[in-house]
Amino acid sequence: MNDETLTQGRIFRFWLPLAATWLMMAVEGPFLAAVIARLGDPIYNLAAYGVAYSLALVVEAPVIMLLSAATALARNRASYLRLRNFTNTINASVTLVMLVTLLPPVFDRLAIHLIGLPLEVASRTHVALLILLPWPGVIGIRRFYQGVLIRNGLTRRVAYGTVARLGAMFGTAGVLARFTDIEGAWVGAAALTMGVTCEAVISRLMAAGSIRSLLERPGEATGAASSYTALSRFYYPLALTTLLSLGIHPVVTFFVGNSRASLESLAVLPVVSALVFVFRSLGLAYQEVVIALMGDNGEGYRSLRRFGLVLSMAVVLGLALIAWTPLSHVWFRTISGLTEELAVFALAPTRIQTFLPGLAALLSFQRAILVVRGTTNAITMATLIEVVGVVVVLWVAISQLDVVGAVAAAAALLIGRIGANLYLIPTLKEHR
Repeated sequence: MNDETLTQGRIFRFWLPLAATWLMMAVEGPFLAAVIARLGDPIYNLAAYGVAYSLALVVEAPVIMLLSAATALARNRASYLRLRNFTNTINASVTLVMLVTLLPPVFDRLAIHLIGLPLEVASRTHVALLILLPWPGVIGIRRFYQGVLIRNGLTRRVAYGTVARLGAMFGTAGVLARFTDIEGAWVGAAALTMGVTCEAVISRLMAAGSIRSLLERPGEATGAASSYTALSRFYYPLALTTLLSLGIHPVVTFFVGNSRASLESLAVLPVVSALVFVFRSLGLAYQEVVIALMGDNGEGYRSLRRFGLVLSMAVVLGLALIAWTPLSHVWFRTISGLTEELAVFALAPTRIQTFLPGLAALLSFQRAILVVRGTTNAITMATLIEVVGVVVVLWVAISQLDVVGAVAAAAALLIGRIGANLYLIPTLKEHR
């Protein structure tokens, strides 16, 4: 493959099923927020669901990059088996961490004393987190097998698995909301857990042929998969990157929980984040595309860069169309089910984050280049810069300037991401 044969159409066809997968996952947030907003005590339950989801994301962080690792490294029997064992170890570890977090002394210290949640929110959050106990490990399983599918060019099957996930999630949420009177935060958590479990099972079944092919392929594992030590050195920066990246969510929650208009901010942030994620997801899907299509000698670089630039502009325009037009009222009031007051409250943080999806697409391209190159330490450094930027902006905005929590959070996330992108720009120039 060379830069001429890697056409924009081929990239688009490879990317589209993965983008559809991420887009379908992005629907989860708005859908569940809309369900919760229409059940009892919506402010308490939206806040509890948002906090539980944020904490679960942090625990889940080490498994996120298994998708990229499997896409890049699952080449034969030896590498597949080593990756599978490595995956199982990580999944067991994150499940244990989730269990420890649920212990009442640990959870109370974290949710009540550290984050400062009201008791009405903390009690709902604890049960929601209990329901999410299997979630991180199950996500690790499905991301590993999805990476195997992508490595073998079967991106459509990844999308099929997500269709099943959404079906299970919608069905679970619908049944619980219609036929029970349990708290909305618990409905959302149960729907998420059921959805990812179904997707993991189906992904394993759809990857069966690819797995057989890998097991029949002889040869030694090379590069980052040559030993568990080499694999750990390759994967550790990736896991640390996602831990830092997702770990910022509880930090944001902590600052917002101690800000002006904290309850309203905690209530709208899951809804705003869900909308922004719809457009961010299209860029997030691009990372594995670049890893799979770059080529052994980087011959696909220019074509992939061109596609990524167009994608970045498109997702920014898409979010702007909602954030800065009357469509915002349709989204927040009609679709998300927020009250008029909360819908107006959500406008400012949404508009501040207009450029975030484009920056996410750029970051996916930058990270993919470094994964292909095997220089994953730079990814961690960029994320550290992002996290520090977010924390500093939050501290200044909330502690020093008394800015409304949701507005401060939106500004901090945008500025932190700009810092990460800027750090990686020189690295990409070196690739050429």
